[in-house]
Amino acid sequence: MTNTIPEQAAFGIRGLDNVLNGGLTRERVFLLEGSPGTGKTTIGMQFLVEGVKAGEKVLYITLSETELELRASAVSHGWTLDGISVFELVPAESLLDEDQQQSLLYSSDLELGEATKRIFREFERVKPDRLVLDSLSEIRLLAQSSLRYRRQILALKHYFARHGATVLMLDDLTASEHDKTVHSIAHGVIRLEELAPDYGAERRRLRVVKYRGKRFRGGYHDLKIETGGVQVFPRLISSEHRKDFSRDVLCTSSSEMNALLGGGVERGSSVLILGPAGTGKSLLTLNFIVTAVARGERAAMFIFDEELGLLIQRAKGVGMDLQPLIDDGRLMVMQVDAAELTPGEFSERVRHCVETEGARTVVIDSLNGYQAAMPGESALVLHMHELLQFLNRQGATTFLTVAQHGLVGDMRSPVDVTYLADTVVLLRYFEAIGRVKRAISVVKKRTGPHEDTIREYRIGSRGVTLGEPLTQFQGVLRGVPQLVSDHSLLPEQE
Repeated sequence: MTNTIPEQAAFGIRGLDNVLNGGLTRERVFLLEGSPGTGKTTIGMQFLVEGVKAGEKVLYITLSETELELRASAVSHGWTLDGISVFELVPAESLLDEDQQQSLLYSSDLELGEATKRIFREFERVKPDRLVLDSLSEIRLLAQSSLRYRRQILALKHYFARHGATVLMLDDLTASEHDKTVHSIAHGVIRLEELAPDYGAERRRLRVVKYRGKRFRGGYHDLKIETGGVQVFPRLISSEHRKDFSRDVLCTSSSEMNALLGGGVERGSSVLILGPAGTGKSLLTLNFIVTAVARGERAAMFIFDEELGLLIQRAKGVGMDLQPLIDDGRLMVMQVDAAELTPGEFSERVRHCVETEGARTVVIDSLNGYQAAMPGESALVLHMHELLQFLNRQGATTFLTVAQHGLVGDMRSPVDVTYLADTVVLLRYFEAIGRVKRAISVVKKRTGPHEDTIREYRIGSRGVTLGEPLTQFQGVLRGVPQLVSDHSLLPEQE
């Protein structure tokens, strides 16, 4: 290790290393805190496993778990602790073998000074480049006072720094939430949190509370613990992702739809399709997907509300066979369980489809299901803003669907995102001559002119077909149109 600017000690967790801009600064002491079950021990072990891969000496000092428990946890993730020195500090009543008592610390019987000596002795024996100390709660109990605890942590910090080790101290927050003793001493602080929604699996996230002298990705970042370790999904920042592309106008196979859209949809723009249940929002997006694939592009569709098999069957009934497109990889369809998937993980999946798989058309069906994965409406708008900006800057054309409450009359959306989309398409039911019909109109288009008429459309074996503009009616969008025979009563055209 050199005395110049220290290199980074990576965790081996791609998302976390991205948040930390490469990893931890060498020869510094860091704090990883969080309540029990948030993933501290798993992250600590991954930190040491990565050190072993890099050919470093590593040491795990545990005051709460036994080496056997640590090894069992490692096996559950498919790891091995070979190359990791583990030093146990366990209660006396849990061990009867006198031969092993020389390497054990009975934290209930020994003074803090003696405990520290044992830690230093093991440290000098191993001479590690990376050290994990799990956890500070036992040291806090031995110290018995905040002043002595602070002095002890300072002593540990200076000792480890003097010997060139990168140290990760774990704290389970058993003390008061307002106890910031270690925060002021540590070079950086990472906090893990666990949220328990009313329904669905628990959700975890992390935040870098502080990091001296280094830029990091601020805010909360979703994480999950699965077989193989912890995965971190960095918060999406759209301004970091820019790509040059030509903003071509993309036409559909329907001349009537192209006329309604003012020629088509511009590449790199977003289209919001609003309407009550059953108006054909999903089928309408499939028309754009099939057209995109016919142009030789790849497309991705994220389904929140409908079972995948049923969607494929319905599409086939209107003349669109999606299965061959899925089988040859031109169409990627993912069914999303909003109760299990965090917003950060969803953004990561979308990024993968666009950046890695090359998708140029993305459908999110629907925003109602996406909202169920969000902690609140305000957060949904912020997430959607960043996601749409990212997709637009990557040259991907995005289609969103929102199911409105009600069938006819005054209908409301669960969340208003119309101002985020570049184009807004409105679908409606209306009654005419004793029959229920469907109407389509474009109420907004940022990227150019569009037709201001309302057209009837039908869903049949040939897919979605549009008729001529409904020039004889008023009140179609309210659901109860009136036939206007006197054209002088109609608003004048510009």
